[in-house]
Amino acid sequence: EVQFVESGGGLVQAGGSLRLSCAASGITFDDYAIGWFRQAPGKEREGVSCISSVGGSTDYADSVKGRFTISSDNAKNTVYLQMNSLKPEDTAVYYCNVRTATWNRFYDYWGQGTQVTVSS
Repeated sequence: EVQFVESGGGLVQAGGSLRLSCAASGITFDDYAIGWFRQAPGKEREGVSCISSVGGSTDYADSVKGRFTISSDNAKNTVYLQMNSLKPEDTAVYYCNVRTATWNRFYDYWGQGTQVTVSS
């Protein structure tokens, strides 16, 4: 079973920075995507960024491009999200996620979430 230890959330003023960390354990797949989603009050959960375990390709939501950077330490099975130039609209619960698929099944694992609050 995949388990996560998320950290790094908190309260920050607009324009500030935070770094989220997600240490994942129990991953038995060779090829998967690991990343972050977020959910603000009253809104649907949305993808923020992800990085692939093979090749390290990354992807970002348009709303965070140029401000957020995702990286990973494969030796530690840890993914980081460096968030700079934070805006009040970045306020949300951020969830670590691992997903992959075989020919007949989709796998989707979620962390418990960490709160990020950006004050104006």
